[in-house]
Amino acid sequence: MFNLLTEFLFDEKGQAMTEYGLILALIAVLLIGTLLLLKDELVTMFEKVVTGLQGQAPTP
Repeated sequence: MFNLLTEFLFDEKGQAMTEYGLILALIAVLLIGTLLLLKDELVTMFEKVVTGLQGQAPTP
């Protein structure tokens, strides 16, 4: 029984997948935070692009 418990505690299978998941979650949180901080600037930039394109005739 003790051997089974020690094998379970020291088994590292799947550890890498868990670490990759945590890294991916951290990147997602940072990306969302960055987009929330830059929201106003991004909206202004896209509004300028749309305004600039509205006066242009479509190319054939």
